[in-house]
Amino acid sequence: MINKILDNIINKKKWNASASREKLGIFSGIFGIICNVLLCSVKFLIGSLTGSVSITADAVNNLSDAGSSIVTIAGTKLANKPVDEEHPFGHGRIEYISALIVSFLIFLMSIELAKNSITKIIHPADVDFSGWYIAVLILAVLVKLFMAYINNILYRKTDNLNLKAVRQDSLNDCIATGATIVALLISAFTPFKRADGIIGLAVAVIIFLAGVDIVKDILGRLLGQPPSEELVKNIERIMLDEEQIVGVHDLIVHDYGPGRIIASVHAEVPSTADIVEIHDIIDNVEKKISKELKIVICIHMDPIVVNDEEVDRYKALTRNVLDGINEQYSFHDFKMVKGPTHTNLIFDLVVPYEKHKTGSDILRELRNKFKEVDETINLVVTVEHSYV
Repeated sequence: MINKILDNIINKKKWNASASREKLGIFSGIFGIICNVLLCSVKFLIGSLTGSVSITADAVNNLSDAGSSIVTIAGTKLANKPVDEEHPFGHGRIEYISALIVSFLIFLMSIELAKNSITKIIHPADVDFSGWYIAVLILAVLVKLFMAYINNILYRKTDNLNLKAVRQDSLNDCIATGATIVALLISAFTPFKRADGIIGLAVAVIIFLAGVDIVKDILGRLLGQPPSEELVKNIERIMLDEEQIVGVHDLIVHDYGPGRIIASVHAEVPSTADIVEIHDIIDNVEKKISKELKIVICIHMDPIVVNDEEVDRYKALTRNVLDGINEQYSFHDFKMVKGPTHTNLIFDLVVPYEKHKTGSDILRELRNKFKEVDETINLVVTVEHSYV
């Protein structure tokens, strides 16, 4: 039912991935504003009547959530602006910045709540109790659960990081409001009057941690993080479907916001192949990746020797030596130059990020291992890390 409503909002007859994403983002923002303003009004009224700082603070948190929804709408609209002379890669990263603003609002609210809660702990006061108040707070939990459900569907449809943040924030609010109910019950039925302030402080910590999670996710995308494993496998699959492409390496993916991904990769091809034919194949692969994955990609051609028994034997030897050191090591651009006194093995070595080993340490260990196998082998190796 929900999916049908959302599909009507998109209007499939005029389907456009970017425009549909914007519509769903705006829908989430408007839906969030309406729900949060209503919840804020009800909770603020209850908090004023009962004198509960945790309820009042929770109401303020709902108001901040409404502000977050406004930021979500603005960020979604601005992120969908077309490319221009000053921003040739579009404005997609504005979505990440708007989510960062949401996290700052969450931090601000958590600090205010912590201050009020500490005051309540130092100067505890009686809290009025009514079953009607509890019922309204339970209703608030149900509303937030529904909001989390809706935004989870929207996030899966759009991969909009703002909606992921709103979804998680709604779930955190369920926890916070549940804690508020506990505080209200403890304060009403026990002589422990500081429970309201203590639990209010715990709610502040929950809200603060939610903001930390959002910031970590946002900074990862702004600073640059590896692409998803699924995306890497899809790119490799499309490339290796071509018979003339025998290997893939040095994949680099740049994320300029949702739907604005630019990548580069090296394709290993037989050195004996016709260069014009290979160029045509690579052009077709680039177009196929662009069509299927919505990525602008540039493929570099790396000619390598194939079907050569001696080269294959040294490749197998290299693989065995690397497995003896670390099975996560991989290599590419393998070349062999045989001389009268020694054989040069030239390749790029891809290693995982290690805290206790430098590139020099790895090379020293590698050379020692090869000497144990064959003293005539000389290594010309470039150590690098993968970008995926």
